Amino acid sequence: MSDTQPDKRGLGGLPIIGDLLDPPPTVAVLRLTGVIGAMGGFRRGLNLADQAASIERAFKVRNLKAVALAVNSPGGSPVQSALIAGRIRQLADEKEVPVISFCEDVAASGGYWLACAGDEIFADASSIVGSIGVVSGGFGLQGLIEKLGVERRLHTAGDKKAMLDPFGPEKPAEVKHLKDIQGDIHLAFKDMVRERRGNRLKGKRKELFSGAFWIGTRALEMGLIDGIGDLSGVMRDKFGDRVKLKRIDGRTPLWRRRFGFSAAFGGSPGLAPGLAAAPEDWAASAIAAIEERLIWNRFGL
Repeated sequence: MSDTQPDKRGLGGLPIIGDLLDPPPTVAVLRLTGVIGAMGGFRRGLNLADQAASIERAFKVRNLKAVALAVNSPGGSPVQSALIAGRIRQLADEKEVPVISFCEDVAASGGYWLACAGDEIFADASSIVGSIGVVSGGFGLQGLIEKLGVERRLHTAGDKKAMLDPFGPEKPAEVKHLKDIQGDIHLAFKDMVRERRGNRLKGKRKELFSGAFWIGTRALEMGLIDGIGDLSGVMRDKFGDRVKLKRIDGRTPLWRRRFGFSAAFGGSPGLAPGLAAAPEDWAASAIAAIEERLIWNRFGL
């Protein structure tokens, strides 16, 4: 310890009077990890309902100097992306606290939407960033059920109620309707990026909003991020070596922890003794896990 920065810890690592009179600057760290939106079965994606309490706590930390968002998401629901980012911005403006985002493995599509809640965005040189676009996918199973000898029976009230039915032939008018919806969502995404990034955007708009994604160094050249760096290093540069990083975790209710209901209600695995999950829940979880893996795989992860 140098003479200019004496050790301010007492016996047992407890703070002495110096720290009490001059508390270290604190940065609340919110981790936003995973696919955004509803999943299936026991799997939970990022959504505002689950994140709201953690976001609130982050902005109530004592001696708060900033909130750091550690984003690691390949995207998902545009609605939940907008809701989570919007709540963070609302509290940041109310409390007048800066928000700084850090892209980890990937901040793409809805993950980049979350990162844009930050006043500044940093990434690793090899982080995947961008994918400002909208995608939807499915399967056409009409030929399969015909081969299996299965008769499809579908009854609706409303001639467009069964649009894009995977067991029927694809219709141009229905595809156009879907593309119109995608276009509206894409426009909202682009407007948000323009609003948050402003004149820091340097790339051509056609390329920026094409749905393509880039590594961190290229994202920096295009103005999608503000710098290359990791969370702890950037926070030390901004607030000094004494900065305290306080991770804000979601809290599991006591009754869930006590009785082991966490898996049944979307938390960590472990049903209470004597309780069994329905087979359809396990099936839904398995399908959701495959879908989630495919979303991550789009970015080589």
